[in-house]
Parts: sequence; C-alpha cells; structure tokens
Amino acid sequence: MLKAFYRRNLPHLQRDYKPHFLTFCTYQRWTLPESVRTLILESCLHDHGVKVDVHAIVIMPDHVHVILTPLVNDNLQEMFSLAEITQAIKSASAHRINRQLQRTGIVWQEESFDRVLRAPEKLDEKITYIANNPVRRGLVTKPSDYPWLWLRETPT
Repeated sequence: MLKAFYRRNLPHLQRDYKPHFLTFCTYQRWTLPESVRTLILESCLHDHGVKVDVHAIVIMPDHVHVILTPLVNDNLQEMFSLAEITQAIKSASAHRINRQLQRTGIVWQEESFDRVLRAPEKLDEKITYIANNPVRRGLVTKPSDYPWLWLRETPT
C-alpha cells in the first residue's frame, strides 16, 4: 500500500514493509550539545520492535539520520504511519533535551526528509552512508569511534 502524507509543502510517501531513510534537522541548524545526543539516540530506539524495525541511526551535531521499517499496528491492522513515528521521536527527544538543558523552545525543524528504500542494495548503501557520516564530517577517523552511531546487528 502506498500512502502520502502532506505536511506543509512536501509529500511524504510510505510503502508498507519497506525500509525508509529519514532525516531531520535541528531548528536553525542548532548544534546539539554532546550531552543530549544519547537522549536522541534513545528516543529513536524507543519503539524499536514495537512500532518500527530500526536498521541504523546516527546523531550528528545538527541532524539525525534513521533507517527504519514501520511495523503493523495490530489494533488497527495497518502499518504505523511514518508521520506518527517521526513526530513521536522528535517530540519525545525535544522534551528530554529541553528538560536536561533547562531551556525552552524549538529543537527540530518542522519538516523532515524521507525516502523509501525499494531494493536491498539501497538499504546497504544507506546504512554505509549513515555509518560513514561522522567520518566524512571529520568527527572521527572510523565509524566505530562515534558514540552516537547505532547499527542493528545482522545475523551471521
């Protein structure tokens, strides 16, 4: 099933049983203090195995990349919506960030970018992109050194 979500001007397409590459940025490209990046990672993983199957996450200084596959809501017999999942992550993390930093205000840009990954090669390509993002930005020399990178272990 193909679903379209319209928030502001950008259409958001969701394909059932397919992984989605999601990116969202901080408001006015605010640099996230290192002290809150773990909170964001935890928020991205909160519904793993419940509403989403998470494949990879990286929390960069001013944006987040997540690859996830929405799961079926057994109560409604339909997929959890990408809009609902994204809103939950952004809302929960913003509340936690503001509470920890004893501040108020907007944390995330309202809009986000998402793309359906239709082929297994694209999924592998985007996971590699996420893993190497901190290296490309010069934050670490190898992906495993970056503390806000999470990759799902694949069975061997």
